[in-house]
Amino acid sequence: MSKKVQYRGLLVLGLLLAISWTGIDWLKEDSASVTDGGISSEANHLAELVMVPVNEKIHLPISSVDIDADYLALTSNTATVLESAYHHAYFHLAAYEEDPTYDTDLSVTEEGISVNWTSLLPPLFAIAIALWLKQVLIALFIGVWSGAWLANGGTLSGIFYGFFDTIAKYIVPGVADPDRMAIMIFTLLIGGVVGIISANGGIRGIINMLMKVVKTRIQGQFMTSMMGFLVFFDDYANTMIVGNTMRPLTDKLNITRAKLAYLVDSTAAPIATIALVSTWIGAMVAYIASAEAGMADYNESAYLVFINSLPYNFYAFFAIIFVLMIALSGRDFGPMLTSRMELLKAKTDPAFDKYHIHHKGDDEVVEVEERASHWLNAAVPIAVLIVSTIAGLFITGEGRTIQDIIGSADSYTALTWGGLLALSTAFVMTLGQRLLNQEDTFKAMSKGMHVMFDGLLILALAWALSDITQVLGTAQYLVSVFDGLLNPYWVPVLIFVISAGTAFATGSSWGTMGILMPISVPLVWNLGLSAGIDPEVSHQLIYASVSAVLAGAVWGDHCSPISDTTILSSIASQCDHIEHVRTQLPYALVVGAVSIAAIIASTVLGISPWIIYPVGIAILLGVLFKFGRFASLEDPQNPALDEAG
Repeated sequence: MSKKVQYRGLLVLGLLLAISWTGIDWLKEDSASVTDGGISSEANHLAELVMVPVNEKIHLPISSVDIDADYLALTSNTATVLESAYHHAYFHLAAYEEDPTYDTDLSVTEEGISVNWTSLLPPLFAIAIALWLKQVLIALFIGVWSGAWLANGGTLSGIFYGFFDTIAKYIVPGVADPDRMAIMIFTLLIGGVVGIISANGGIRGIINMLMKVVKTRIQGQFMTSMMGFLVFFDDYANTMIVGNTMRPLTDKLNITRAKLAYLVDSTAAPIATIALVSTWIGAMVAYIASAEAGMADYNESAYLVFINSLPYNFYAFFAIIFVLMIALSGRDFGPMLTSRMELLKAKTDPAFDKYHIHHKGDDEVVEVEERASHWLNAAVPIAVLIVSTIAGLFITGEGRTIQDIIGSADSYTALTWGGLLALSTAFVMTLGQRLLNQEDTFKAMSKGMHVMFDGLLILALAWALSDITQVLGTAQYLVSVFDGLLNPYWVPVLIFVISAGTAFATGSSWGTMGILMPISVPLVWNLGLSAGIDPEVSHQLIYASVSAVLAGAVWGDHCSPISDTTILSSIASQCDHIEHVRTQLPYALVVGAVSIAAIIASTVLGISPWIIYPVGIAILLGVLFKFGRFASLEDPQNPALDEAG
């Protein structure tokens, strides 16, 4: 992180902390402004509108709501909601006392908080600060903090108390939810599995076995792409394992580092977003579940929504297909072709050999061979993960059809069962064969889990932001604004573009999903209800919107120079980072453009995805064969003269 970004972060946090501290000086003044019986009957009527009883038992705008036990049995969560409702209502009571013409016809949430434009501030703050600081964690925290401030009435004292409510009322209770905790545990478990099977040499064993059949550049590119399918369970593991393992082979086959980085990067996140079992699935299901909490009368399980949304994830599928086209055709265009031509020239001119593929430097150090063991040491734990998760879905689900069973299944329990059994299997196989000792096995597990921590922090803050937008009624306000103005059929297209832009600017696909999913998906559902759209069609729009958020986040990630997976792909491939971004960008833009057209065809024109995919593939093939060339100084149209991959 640059010092400039650090200073910006400290400036934002310092200013907000200073402002919040000044809230203490205003407490006495706020306290004195409210006395027993000091609120008029008109204000009392306004309080009734927001479902908060106003009487002599209300003390301060910073106190808990004081209600007799026989009036309402309060759980801790209900008390939190009512307290937030009271503070928000107090804001309007004060305005009404000063101005009797103040509008008392307020739209309110179920928690009794009035819905207005301020409900947009938390996600907007999160997006704006993420764009400015390039730090998603700080941005999400400030977004939740601003929401807690609004829930406390939007007063100066609310800034101070909202700061502590961010942790006490939103982050901690949100993470404490059993389903959300299951997602976090599953993510850690699968991180541990990846760590162990990487350290015990199983992953390397799989790749070594497959590398025996690779003899040509085309085969090398295709095998690199296929590695991405095999390491489907995690994008980080995908980039680091495939990039580092295949690099010596691709160098021998005269394949550019830029091409290797592209093949690795473009098969990592897209595959992770469509895999039924991966480190992403927990987060994606959790984001969908958060969105469903703001959708009235919507009862479909989050996991089933994810499965039904897969046909609409056009970018992920088209990106994977385009990678295979590039790998098998041997054609390239734009900066990628230029990179191949430079490698071709590097054979005779060392000035072009910046990676010392043909001309080794005197100071280069020979790399230490990584541990390799039998491929079953990785394949068996992965198979156990998949089979046990599927079995868990059938055990916890009910119904006569597969769709009914999966729809009613407890996916959180199934995922944790699968993760636990896979981790146990990896442990037993590693220790039983003495591939690692007990201490090294635990270290490998901890290292794999540690990789997941950043994602889990983003996930926890995204959950809190989702919860605060529901308390403030953000989706309700958006519906009230766009009702009759925004065509629901076009919303998935807009979501895809906005998601891509956010991910591009922030470099975080998980952060983008966490910010946009709880807002955009309920918006589509509620707009559909307002427009009287057939429920079946509304469900299709929901599936398209879910995929638009997920696919847009991955598209923006591929185009962004600050994306974690883009950076990791450069590191694992030992490719210059700017060269990787520059060579991959045209391909990502082509696939993104085709995906936008596909979403329009699907949601606006009502064309089936099964018709759209063949057409989209034909368009991608046309672009590749129209602009693609081979790396040849003599005849770039002749594949027989192609000398660099």
